[in-house]
Amino acid sequence: MRNRLLYVLSLVLLGFLSCTKTNDVEEPPIDTEEPTIRTNTLLTGREIIWGMGFLPNGELLFSEKRGRLYRLVNGEAIEISGLPNDINTSGQGGLLDLCVHPQHVDNGLIYMSYAAGGDPSLLKLVRFQLNNDQLSGLETIFETDASNAWQGHYGSRIAFDPDGLLYLSIGEGGPRSYGGSDSPNQNAQNIDSPWGKIHRLTDNGEIPEHNPRLPEGAAPSSIFAYGIRNPQGLAWNPFTNELWATDHGPSGGDEVNIIASGNNYGWPLVSWGENYDGTPISDGHDMEGITNPIHYWSNSIGIGAMAFISSDDFKAWKGDLLVASLAQEYLSRLEIHDNEIVSESMVIEGEGRIRNVKQAPDGTIYVSLEDPGRIIQLIPE
Repeated sequence: MRNRLLYVLSLVLLGFLSCTKTNDVEEPPIDTEEPTIRTNTLLTGREIIWGMGFLPNGELLFSEKRGRLYRLVNGEAIEISGLPNDINTSGQGGLLDLCVHPQHVDNGLIYMSYAAGGDPSLLKLVRFQLNNDQLSGLETIFETDASNAWQGHYGSRIAFDPDGLLYLSIGEGGPRSYGGSDSPNQNAQNIDSPWGKIHRLTDNGEIPEHNPRLPEGAAPSSIFAYGIRNPQGLAWNPFTNELWATDHGPSGGDEVNIIASGNNYGWPLVSWGENYDGTPISDGHDMEGITNPIHYWSNSIGIGAMAFISSDDFKAWKGDLLVASLAQEYLSRLEIHDNEIVSESMVIEGEGRIRNVKQAPDGTIYVSLEDPGRIIQLIPE
């Protein structure tokens, strides 16, 4: 195993900046002892592993972007059949996230997002059950319009809150990605478009009656928050009872956001980054009616998935946030105090693009990497 575990080194990376602090929050009990981390390679030689979800018995389900779904049993990947026949794997599409219903023991439900259709494409959220390694009862509970002409920026991640409501992050889609008030893609600001949003649904796809009214006075829709570019990380913070999300910025400007009901996070009007052609997007991120990220990177890390560490076994790391970097090929730990990130330290680096990170029911951390597609387990000792 080539990965380096730098579990003592804490550094503030050049270009990593902190933003306005939010309200005081209750923090997890403080343990000052640093954990020793052992790694275990569970699987290798795969394609891009996008989604991961755990069944109540601890078994891992994982999706490959190319449109395959597997169950990992004793190191063997057992393929699951009966997947939808309209998965579009072009561009940034494919079979994306997985999420096991928190009441799976009672209802057997599993959720999955994927790019569908032709060109332009759409994003679908489906749910199903497993029956002898075959999908059964497949049901589409949410879908966008078919307007993703460049087949990029789908998002997408799925998360549940303690009340059993489902959150789905969707990227801006559209004709192309370009920042600025004159951008040809204003999906993220258009409240009539499902693209560039965080959606909140019941577990059967209905709209919760207490969802925000956008604009004020309108009937509630599935939209929970908007102004989002490409949210490839979504996680419920168990210590503050808040939804957190990453947003993959343009050239620089990757963000960590706390997602609040009805808030506008600014894309494409404002960004801490610039367009890939070097043109500016905005003079900073401050604009009336726009919510600032709690943290951002001025260099481009290609931020992806995220996971909170809630296991006591990780000692001083408990309560911190793991974030995946695609472009810079690392997994880092963000130390959090009072909803403010005070340091960033490397956990894995130089081992390939990191696509996903999840905490397993046993408290260990599962990480999916690319080239080759593989899953490693981080075990605290």
